[in-house]
Amino acid sequence: MIDLKKLEVWFITGSQHLYGPETLAKVAEHSQEITEYFDGSDKIPVKVVYKPVVKTPEEIYETIAAANQDKNCIGIITWMHTFSPSKMWIRGLNILQKPMLHLHSQFNRDIPWDSIDMDFMNLNQSAHGDREFGFMVSRMRKNRKVVVGFWQDEKVINDIDIWCRVAAGWNDWQGAKFVRFGDNMRYVAVTDGDKVEAELKFGFSVNTHAVGDLVAVIDSIGESQINVLIKGYEQAYHLADSLKEDGQNRKSLFEAAKIELGIKKFLEDGGYKGFTDTFEDLHGMVQLPGIAAQRLMEQGYGFAGEGDWKTAALVRACKVMGAGLKGGNAFMEDYTYHFDPEDQMVLGSHMLEIDSSLADGKANCEIHPLGIGGKADPVRLVFNVAGGNAVNASLIDMGNRFRLLLNEVKAVEPKNDLPKLPVARVLWKPLPDMKTALAAWIYAGGAHHTVYSQNLTTDYFRDFAKIADIELVIINGKTSLDTFEKELQWSEIYYR
Repeated sequence: MIDLKKLEVWFITGSQHLYGPETLAKVAEHSQEITEYFDGSDKIPVKVVYKPVVKTPEEIYETIAAANQDKNCIGIITWMHTFSPSKMWIRGLNILQKPMLHLHSQFNRDIPWDSIDMDFMNLNQSAHGDREFGFMVSRMRKNRKVVVGFWQDEKVINDIDIWCRVAAGWNDWQGAKFVRFGDNMRYVAVTDGDKVEAELKFGFSVNTHAVGDLVAVIDSIGESQINVLIKGYEQAYHLADSLKEDGQNRKSLFEAAKIELGIKKFLEDGGYKGFTDTFEDLHGMVQLPGIAAQRLMEQGYGFAGEGDWKTAALVRACKVMGAGLKGGNAFMEDYTYHFDPEDQMVLGSHMLEIDSSLADGKANCEIHPLGIGGKADPVRLVFNVAGGNAVNASLIDMGNRFRLLLNEVKAVEPKNDLPKLPVARVLWKPLPDMKTALAAWIYAGGAHHTVYSQNLTTDYFRDFAKIADIELVIINGKTSLDTFEKELQWSEIYYR
């Protein structure tokens, strides 16, 4: 399971010696109170750690250097209680390797009209102290998130929560490893990309292992382990009659469980956070991993089919960002369209591998022919996905840059049973409307594979793109094609 509580965000307050020990003691007291409030909030998923007030270039540098080196620190929150001359920050900001949130707040919510004096003014200078700091960060072209408002406001807490989750997702990518079983699906472009540039840009590595390496691990799994996992299947899902103990396809369920255990062991032994496979490279495997991929995603691993390592990595990042939130994040594909003029929508699915954390109720465990791959019929989980707000996100390699493309959608409850479609499925209406959203997606070069998220909003991906320093393209209820196409053209100029 993904545990965010072991991670830390450091709260760093800036000031200077000019104000004397009494004022600085108050600054420290107030900073500790704010830190404790954030750390005690049940909405912020990580530890918020107070750091002593920094008053000199040396203290700033040493604190930021320590943040860089601390493996549990995933980012820093900066706040200028008083005026902190920002030339003091240059050396520290130059070495900063962690995400930064700039909190533009002040300790007091209201002006104390009857008692305000110059002592109060000298102590509470965030209004212009943060602007001095903000100038230097902008002057140095440093990406950061700026959160404005009183520190106890619900919106401020929500913004910090989102950023902390995004910082955790980014931190999870640093040094992460993803394994490709086999290579990319032959001749397919969008699922491929520059893995060297990705490691330079994002911090994770992608390497291929022959399917035979995986098969050797699968074949090492003992029968007792398999039987225990099958018992878990029987409790968690509605098993098709043919997969029950005396059913004609019981052996296929045995093989599916063996594959799941084998892949999981391979991932655990290699320290991998996700994987891809392709039905064009299954040599030595009995069936294409269906239920295995679905269940491993539900456990937090990233996955995408057909060698799509970018989507597998993005699934994993979304799993981390959404840890503990209601709803799921899953590998998805726009599969087919419903072009009824009165009720246009997309049917999202894949051959087998949609994350079972999206299931609306108890999923069915079934076996059906696949038609491609040339292997035995695979076991898979079949279910519908509930309606509600969601997003589809795609990470694509544009040659000179990576682009993160996002479409806000509204999932709808299925109106039909789909009795002959034996896959997990979700129906959604893309915003602003079917025609505009689909055209915009294609103009932007969006992939057919996405991450479908029920619990992350556009704000999460905006923060993520800012931390990663990559292009973000958004399709939502405000999108018009004329403006959208111009924005894409402006981006081309910017990135050249």
